[in-house]
Amino acid sequence: MKQEELWIRSTADGTLQPSLFYRASQPNRPLLVGLHTWSCTRDNQIKNMLPYAEEYDWNLLLPEFRGPNLVKNPNRTYACASIYAKQDVKDAIDYVLQTEQIDAESIFLLGLSGGGHMALMMAGFCPELFRAIGSYVPITDLSAWAKQNQGYAPHVLACCSDDEEQMRLRSPMSYIDNIAKANIKIFHGKYDPVVPVTHSLKLYDAIFEKYPTSRVFLDIFDGAHEIDMKQAMYWLTSQQKNEQNSKTEVTG
Repeated sequence: MKQEELWIRSTADGTLQPSLFYRASQPNRPLLVGLHTWSCTRDNQIKNMLPYAEEYDWNLLLPEFRGPNLVKNPNRTYACASIYAKQDVKDAIDYVLQTEQIDAESIFLLGLSGGGHMALMMAGFCPELFRAIGSYVPITDLSAWAKQNQGYAPHVLACCSDDEEQMRLRSPMSYIDNIAKANIKIFHGKYDPVVPVTHSLKLYDAIFEKYPTSRVFLDIFDGAHEIDMKQAMYWLTSQQKNEQNSKTEVTG
């Protein structure tokens, strides 16, 4: 698949924002939207996601959403799931839907770590846009994480201008009502040393308590801060036609 760099005008502030796009070989194929991790940019997930886009003949979109969530990023306050960052992702999707032959009913979103955080934030921003979402090892509460992980704390504070309200507004825990409208599976390693598994547990528990019949699922796996791409794609592809896995009812 040939890489194309797109420059898309933000509907939030009028700036041109970059994305990478890989076109499927056939028209009207699904779109996989891959979100980069906390410290990286749009090319971060090429290695993980492009082989699967090629295998399934899916279009692949890798948006930038204002770059890494780091002190060194001069646009850091526009990154880290700000309204500008969220709009960048949606603008990129809207752009390729308008300019490419894509199955608009089959848009899938996948991210890990900082991308997992952003996947949840997009679920809170426009849940109706996605057929299914996969969020791996996500941060769900920035204020809590800044206290738990001293290595990342300066970056969280810089992105959020050391403002508790900004940390709240950029945390998935603040959007459980909208996240509950999405079809999403959260995956988290039980032994994650970077983002404690309690982040996903607390978010899931809050959603389940209020919306027990929502299509928000949680998978606590035997691992650390990592993604299993085969497992991630199994979840997404299983939702492509709403096919149910072969199951046998268990009696007592």
